[in-house]
Amino acid sequence: MKNEKRNSFELLRKSVNEIKTEPKNNISIVLDNIRSAQNVGSFFRTCDAFNVDKIYLCGITATPPNKEIFKTALGSTESVDWQYFETTIECIEFLKLNKFRVYGVEQTIKSIMLNNAEFDFDKINCFVFGNEVEGISAEVINLVDSCIEIPQFGTKHSLNVSVSGGIVLWDFISKMITQKI
Repeated sequence: MKNEKRNSFELLRKSVNEIKTEPKNNISIVLDNIRSAQNVGSFFRTCDAFNVDKIYLCGITATPPNKEIFKTALGSTESVDWQYFETTIECIEFLKLNKFRVYGVEQTIKSIMLNNAEFDFDKINCFVFGNEVEGISAEVINLVDSCIEIPQFGTKHSLNVSVSGGIVLWDFISKMITQKI
């Protein structure tokens, strides 16, 4: 038998209405002053793939409707809930008040390597991703519960922010699936 691509029916693709009414995974994303609307669109698309609860867009981060977001989101702005906060600090304070476990994805002296990170899947876990140049602001780092770092082995020790989002979300989901088995 030849290996062939699956079509939409075989992928069991759900409608936006079906996705909106089904339970979400206990994970949310905060975007801290992301400069590129295309990176924002990539986050929407990745969050759709992993059935993320919500994206929090903060500061200068672009919000839908935006044609640059739409280029990479490919319709996922309709299936993923989002909320805007004027500042990331205001957002983090809101999340902590609502009992979220908040992780900064940043290289700090106390960061935990992603492969060693353990999550409580009964709580809503939230990951903060920072500006493409400056990363997460120092004020926000001081508010998060802990920081997680993606192990890297090259010379740059830097990944595109939306690529980092995909890595962290996959790690979280794969650990969640393994725990349920």
